[in-house]
Amino acid sequence: MSEEVRAYGNSVVEEPSGRTVIVSSMASDSHTWNLVYLELLVRELGFDVVNLGACVPDELLESECVSRRPAMLVLSSVNGHGYQDGLRVVQRLRAIPELRRLPIVIGGKLGTGGPLSDEQTAELLFAGFDGVFDEQNAAAFRHFAATLPGGVSQLEGA
Repeated sequence: MSEEVRAYGNSVVEEPSGRTVIVSSMASDSHTWNLVYLELLVRELGFDVVNLGACVPDELLESECVSRRPAMLVLSSVNGHGYQDGLRVVQRLRAIPELRRLPIVIGGKLGTGGPLSDEQTAELLFAGFDGVFDEQNAAAFRHFAATLPGGVSQLEGA
């Protein structure tokens, strides 16, 4: 880990090693079991994890990403509002110069009416997500995460 540090609020956060992934829900989602699952999955892939938990306000998500400079941000939704919340959040994050190149993915139950349409998925990607994973696609997420620097480079048993 780098010797450099950044000031954050009243504390100091060390510069990232490139191995940290932030896992989070969005402001409207109070579920946590999905975040625990994702934390374990991402750790298995060789990353350190910062789990921000449920009902995370947009401002906190922004400040944590700017401060920690993670290798990836993983957003998860269980309540079915991931599509609309995700559009809002990713546009806010991409407006911040330091986060324009941050890999950001979203997954889970993203719509209240079942799986997203191809058009909705394309809209999320166009808005700035690097990956959109429905609730049945853990293998695709594993593959995506394994291609990032700092992760497990081989997908044994995946």
